[in-house]
Amino acid sequence: MQKNQIFTVKITDMGTDGEGIGHLEDSDALSGNGYTLFVKDAVLGDTVRAKVVKPKKGYAFARLEEVLEPSPDRVEPVCAYARQCGGCQLQAVSYEKQLAFKDRKVKNNLIRIGGFAPDFVEEIMEAPVGMEHPFHYRNKAQFPVGMDKNGRLIAGFYAGRTHTIIENRDCALGVAENKIVLDIVLDFCVEKKIPAYDETTGKGLLRHVLIRKGFSTGQIMVCLILNGSSFAAEQELADRLFEKVPGMTSFSVNSNTERTNVIMGSKTRTIRGKDRIEDTIGGLVFTISPQSFYQVNPVQTENIYSQALSYAGLTGNETVWDLYCGIGTISLFLARQAKQVYGVEIVPQAIDDARQNAVRNGIDNAKFYVGKAEEVLPHLYETEGIFADVIVVDPPRKGCDEECLNTILKMRPKRLVYVSCDSATLARDLKYLCSQGYELKCGRAFDNFPMGGHVETVVLLSHKKADSYIHIDVEFGEGEGKIPVDSIAKRAEAYKPKEKVTYKMIKEYIEAKYGFKVHTAYIAEVKRDLGLPMYDAPNAVEELKQPRKHPTPEKVEAIKDALRYFAVI
Repeated sequence: MQKNQIFTVKITDMGTDGEGIGHLEDSDALSGNGYTLFVKDAVLGDTVRAKVVKPKKGYAFARLEEVLEPSPDRVEPVCAYARQCGGCQLQAVSYEKQLAFKDRKVKNNLIRIGGFAPDFVEEIMEAPVGMEHPFHYRNKAQFPVGMDKNGRLIAGFYAGRTHTIIENRDCALGVAENKIVLDIVLDFCVEKKIPAYDETTGKGLLRHVLIRKGFSTGQIMVCLILNGSSFAAEQELADRLFEKVPGMTSFSVNSNTERTNVIMGSKTRTIRGKDRIEDTIGGLVFTISPQSFYQVNPVQTENIYSQALSYAGLTGNETVWDLYCGIGTISLFLARQAKQVYGVEIVPQAIDDARQNAVRNGIDNAKFYVGKAEEVLPHLYETEGIFADVIVVDPPRKGCDEECLNTILKMRPKRLVYVSCDSATLARDLKYLCSQGYELKCGRAFDNFPMGGHVETVVLLSHKKADSYIHIDVEFGEGEGKIPVDSIAKRAEAYKPKEKVTYKMIKEYIEAKYGFKVHTAYIAEVKRDLGLPMYDAPNAVEELKQPRKHPTPEKVEAIKDALRYFAVI
């Protein structure tokens, strides 16, 4: 196989990013049968002419040259720049087929990576959730600014895997206000001779234009990312935007003087209006700053969070942990139906936003921690003896850290809700969790990015022993017999050990009877206060490695009750 060879091929499958897949038959140019071509922009069912651009052993990447016989699922793209831009890999595919492709993508990953049986996956996966209107759904856009070959100021999007700007001020996925804003900003820059940033030289001022919209409020935010800290006539541009852009609420500049691909710098200055805008999801109000993480598709976000809440099965008595919580969107959804919610997020600004959002919505049973989930959760588990009835995780594309998964396994929540933006890493993590005592109960795909290749997934896992029934030998007066026990609390009351008392037995008794966990250090502290010998508990923690709060009176009484139950006191 040589670069620039051209073949006619039938597209019989689609790759994970929506590229067409075809297989070549015997040919003088090939050494084997069934050589595979991955053809960008080809649609399942097409017959195409494709040029090889990157040959490999056994397969090659190819470029679509001509559609000879179009697929019945091929449609005319809404955007004229769809192929050049590369942001809408599936725009030439009917929306019905897009949804089916994404549903199959999730299922295939569960089968191939997760190791789940095909029949089982078909049984537990619910119908995918698509959009009634799959265009103009994005509430955020970041437009790079540059110069074309004629020296004209342009804005648009980078072509796939390049930093070449494809000019487009009116993206079919974005809001109508984007074009209004870009027209005003670029005309102003031409008028005031404000130069675009040049990545090659590191010179020039305007790097990006960030636009965000609150769909429920109609509020618009514009933030200019500068290779500097200010520009001429800032207030004049602010006045134009507030005069001509419907819903204009916030105008700011962000300074990023680094030679980097990272879009935003750390310092943002508000020029006019508020420093953030508001949006609502499911009746909750959220404030959004230029640097806030906030789901770009608010319509589907509400559907995803509602599904997560449904899977959590909250009754008002549960303690819930929300890992990778962002600005607290899922946390606050859960808090309205939980006893207590704890959120963890690595970005300090996001946690500040989460705390403010909790106050703004009158929610006082949500507490937030700054740090990596894989570090905060193990630390709090080991030092604070925390527990969880339900854990919700919404990690980045790389999935959950192994240490985070191991701590979840130690905590053994009854239910685990996993919200994923990458079904491959989801499947990997599910395989591990399900090998350690959990079982996959149900799941659903959500098309959060119509016209693109990505898909969100929400699944529910439960611990296999959470609702088990057992028979135990118990003693009542003179007799002894076997009785059926239908709750953890009854198991705690009925169980009488005959072996040496251990800390593990004490902890299990307390969790079963009282519904919360206690750390071994708490038990050791109570025993020391009672003057009990420590050698009776070989796994006791004699000295704390890190400062710890003393056990609450409730936990002290529970520990004493367990010690009395096991005849230690």
